[in-house]
Amino acid sequence: MEFSLLGPIAVTTGSGELSLGPAKRRSVLALLLLQPNTTVPLEQLIDSLWEDEPPEHARTVVQGHVSRLRATLAAGGAEMYGIELATHGSAYLLRLPEQLIDAHRFSELVALARPEAAPADAVPLLREALGLWRGPALTGTVTSPPFAAAAHALEERRLTAVEALARAHGALGEHEQAAAILYSAAVNHPLREGLIAALMRALFRTGRQSDALEWFHRTRRLLNEELGVDPGERLRDAYEEILRAEAADGGRKAAPARSSFHVKHGQEDPQSGDAAGAAPADATTTGTGRGAGRAGAAPRLLPRPPARFLGRQGQLRALTDALTDRTTGESPLAVVAGPAGVGKTACAVQWAHLHAGAFPDGQLFADLRGFGEGDEAAPAEILRDFLLALGTPPERVPGSAQAASALFRSLVADRRLLVVLDNARSSAQVRPLLPGGPHCATVVTSRSRLDGLVATDCARPVSVQVLGHEEGAALLGAMLGPERVAEDPAAAEELVALCDGLPLALRAAAAQLTARPRWKLARLAAALRDERRRLALLSAEDTGIAAALRMSVARLSADDARLLSALATSADGHLNASVAAALAGYDPERTQDGLERLAEMHLVDEEATDVYTISTLTQLFARDERGEERGGESGRGKGPGGGNG
Repeated sequence: MEFSLLGPIAVTTGSGELSLGPAKRRSVLALLLLQPNTTVPLEQLIDSLWEDEPPEHARTVVQGHVSRLRATLAAGGAEMYGIELATHGSAYLLRLPEQLIDAHRFSELVALARPEAAPADAVPLLREALGLWRGPALTGTVTSPPFAAAAHALEERRLTAVEALARAHGALGEHEQAAAILYSAAVNHPLREGLIAALMRALFRTGRQSDALEWFHRTRRLLNEELGVDPGERLRDAYEEILRAEAADGGRKAAPARSSFHVKHGQEDPQSGDAAGAAPADATTTGTGRGAGRAGAAPRLLPRPPARFLGRQGQLRALTDALTDRTTGESPLAVVAGPAGVGKTACAVQWAHLHAGAFPDGQLFADLRGFGEGDEAAPAEILRDFLLALGTPPERVPGSAQAASALFRSLVADRRLLVVLDNARSSAQVRPLLPGGPHCATVVTSRSRLDGLVATDCARPVSVQVLGHEEGAALLGAMLGPERVAEDPAAAEELVALCDGLPLALRAAAAQLTARPRWKLARLAAALRDERRRLALLSAEDTGIAAALRMSVARLSADDARLLSALATSADGHLNASVAAALAGYDPERTQDGLERLAEMHLVDEEATDVYTISTLTQLFARDERGEERGGESGRGKGPGGGNG
C-alpha cells in the first residue's frame, strides 16, 4: 500500500487505487499523512477543512469521514502493511511505516544526494526523487489556508531538489541538461530569483549569453510590476558575473576576427571581412591605440536576431549609410523611429547582427524602457551595466550618472564599439549613454522622433513605416508557410489591411492561425472585421497591439490624450487642424501644438501640410479607452474590448 501526497491524494494497493470519496475526506487523510504517527486533534481537522465558520455539526462530519477512511483502508489490506487509523480521545493517529508515503521517500532521496561533493551519484537520486511527483502537491484537497501552506512547503522542497539536480549536472559539465531542468521550473515560478539566477548561469555556460541576460531583464520587469521591488542580491550577482565573464571571453574570441566596413559601399569584404587597407585585427595594434591593452573587453550583449525577418532593405541601407560615415570625425548616431509595433527594434537588431564584425571591440544593448509598464530606465542603471560589461570592477563603477557617463566615454574613446539603445523615451534619456569615440556607432530606437538628438547630436533619422500588401503577405507566409497564404491571397491581403500593415499585429494574427491549423485565412479576416473584437484578437499572450498602444498613450499629457480620443471619432481617420479643433473643443493653436506632438509620437501621421491621418487600430484603441473612462466615471465597469517586433 502506498500513499501519495505529491500530486492527487491517492492510496494505491497491488490491485489498484482505492476510492477515497469527496474532497473533505481526502483532506482528512492528507492532514493525517502530513503528520504520520502523530496525534492530530479533531479541532485542527475542523479548522483545516472549513475556511469560513464551520457548521454546527462539523465534529460529526469529521468523525464520519474518519470512519469511512478506516473502512476503506481496512478493505485495502491495511493491517498486513502495519497501518492503523486509531482514535485517541478527541484526536486521531495514522500509524504506518513512513516509507509508504511518497513525500517521505522524496525527502530521504534528496537528503542522500550530494550534488557538489558527489554529482554523479546525486543525479540518479534526485531524478528518482523528482519522479515521485505526479502534479501539484495535495491536489484534491479543500482550498483552505492550512492546505495551501502545506502545498506551498512541499513545492518549495521540490524546487530545491530541481535546483540541486541542476547543480549536479553543472558539476558534471552537463550545462544543457541543467538549463533544460531549470527552464520549466523558471517558467512556472518567474519570481523565484535563486532559480532564475541558476538558469542564467546554466544558459551562459551553454553559450546562450543573450538568453541568459534576457531572463534577467524579464525578471526585473516582473519584480517591478508585480512586487514593486528591484532584483535581489542573488539575481544581481548572477547578472554581473555573466557580464564580467562575457567581457573576458568575448575579448579573447573577438581579437582575431576584426572586420571593418568598406565605407564607400557599406559592405564587408567577403574574403577577409576587412575593408580594403584596414589594419589587421591584432590585440596589439598601435598607432590609433585601437585594440591595445583591452584583452577581455569585448562584450556581446545583442539580443538574438529577430525571427522571420523580412524586407526593410531601405532602412538597413539607411542605417549603413548613417553609421559608416567617418568623414565627419564624429561618432555616428542613427535614430530608428516609427509607430508602436512597426518593427523598429527588429530592424536595429537585425542590422547590428549583420554588421557586428565591424565592431570587434563589442556590441552593447540596453532596453531603456521608455514605453514600458514601469518607470523608464535611469541612465545610471544602464551605464552600470555597460561598465560592468566592459570589465570595470563593481566597486569602481561611479554612483552618479555624470561620473559613470564620463568613465564610459573614456573607456570607449578609441574602441570600435556598437551601442544599441532600444525603446528610448526622450533625447535627454539617451545623451548620457552616447559614446564619444569616432570609431563607435550608436543606434537608438523610439516611438518618438527624438528631434532633440537630431538638433544637438546630428543624429540621422531612419523612419520605419508599415508594411505594404505584398510585404505583409510575405510576412504571413514566413510565419504560416507560403502554401497556406497562397490558398487565399485575397484573404491575406485583407488581413494585412485589417492589421494596418503593422508587423506586430500581423504576427499576432499569425499566432492565432498557428494555434488553429484548420482555420482558413478568410475565417480570421471575417472575425477581425468586427471592430469590437479586433484588438483582442490581435494579441498573443503577453504581447499585442493594444498593449503596445497603451504604452504610447500612457506617455501623453492629459490634454494630448483627450485630443487623441477626440480624433478617434473621425469617420475616416483623415482630418485637418480645424476639424480636429472642432472635435476636441480646443482652440486652433492648442490643437496644432497637440497634433504636432502626436505626430512626433507616431500616433498620427502628417501626410501633407495640415493633412493628418490616424490609423484604424489607433482609432479603435482610443475609442475603447474613451469608453472605459466614461464607464468608470459613471460607476459602470466595462470589460476589455477586446514583421518584426
